[in-house]
Amino acid sequence: MISFLLNKFVKNAKDTKNPAVRSAVGRFCGWIGICNNVFLFTIKFIIGMLVRSVSIQADAINNLTDAGSNIISIVSFHLSNKPADKDHPYGHQRTEFIASLFVGLIIVFLGIEMAKESFIKIIHPQEIDFRWVTILILLISILVKLWMYSYNQSLSKKYESSLLHATALDSISDVMGTSAVLVSTVLSPVLHFNLDGYMGVIVSIIILYNAYGLLKDVINTLIGTAPDENFVKEIVDDILSDSKILGVHDFILHDYGPDKQFASAHVEVNSDEDIFEIHDHVDNIERAIKEKYNVSLVLHMDPVKVNDPETDYYRKVLKNALEECNENWHFHDFRIVSGPTHTNLVFDLVIPFEDKRTKQEIEEEILAHMHVDKIIYLVITIDHPFA
Repeated sequence: MISFLLNKFVKNAKDTKNPAVRSAVGRFCGWIGICNNVFLFTIKFIIGMLVRSVSIQADAINNLTDAGSNIISIVSFHLSNKPADKDHPYGHQRTEFIASLFVGLIIVFLGIEMAKESFIKIIHPQEIDFRWVTILILLISILVKLWMYSYNQSLSKKYESSLLHATALDSISDVMGTSAVLVSTVLSPVLHFNLDGYMGVIVSIIILYNAYGLLKDVINTLIGTAPDENFVKEIVDDILSDSKILGVHDFILHDYGPDKQFASAHVEVNSDEDIFEIHDHVDNIERAIKEKYNVSLVLHMDPVKVNDPETDYYRKVLKNALEECNENWHFHDFRIVSGPTHTNLVFDLVIPFEDKRTKQEIEEEILAHMHVDKIIYLVITIDHPFA
């Protein structure tokens, strides 16, 4: 049903990579959510008043809060679609992540409030006025929320939207909360024991756990996480496929939201070749990466000596020494400064973040594994892998 509505009301709905389409889909889902949540609030609040059930009334208030979250998502999708400007040259797509964070905090708040209310009910249980219309209303609520979870989760994957994913988690949390109310409403009169509070505690723990996972993902995205290894490898392989590129290092990928990525990398090129010809190749690589991956790439050229016997000799010596020291160490930007009494080896050394050794300790270990007759000095710049 939701696909039919999207195709009817959202132009080019199948163009999942179009920012304008993503924004329109998000706003459309927001309006559908408002209608559903206001409907559920109305029927549940009325029945809660009639049967004197605090939990059903609280569940109704939760639906009203969800309608407020839907309004936030509509505004967020509108703002995220704004074009780049002077103050925000990378666009406004990260607005969606901020809204996802806010929705996650709302889920945390509701989980805590449900836990507090549940403990109160355990200490001071109340008799529930059982009516079949209550069961019907709760079942309708569960079915509606399951539908909302289904289409929000599906569309979140299709359009790569963290905010739709957050809305989906909010819906499934509501399903669990309402299910707890339903179970306690049915079983409590049969068992002559009010289960409302106990079920509420269990559900609140599940809700808080889901909120933790959502907030963790969103916060990591805002802080900046390492890019997908396979995605990076594909881009690097494409760069290396050009005959003029000898090596790639210092690849950095910046993510400013869906379909808004910027990257930079250093490429090693033969210092003896024509600089204008190499620059032409670099321009073509940048354009090809933009067309294929929609990533704005900037390449920095590092000239290296090729077929120089002394440079090749010390490069091999250093490579063997690093393999003996640590297989996770890698080097680049290698060059030598040779003199009559000693030789300086100048290079960048990439080590894992978890390696806490000092620069002096690293230099001493490398020198201990280098077996040469001449005096060697290391001029090292310590790097960490960005990708």
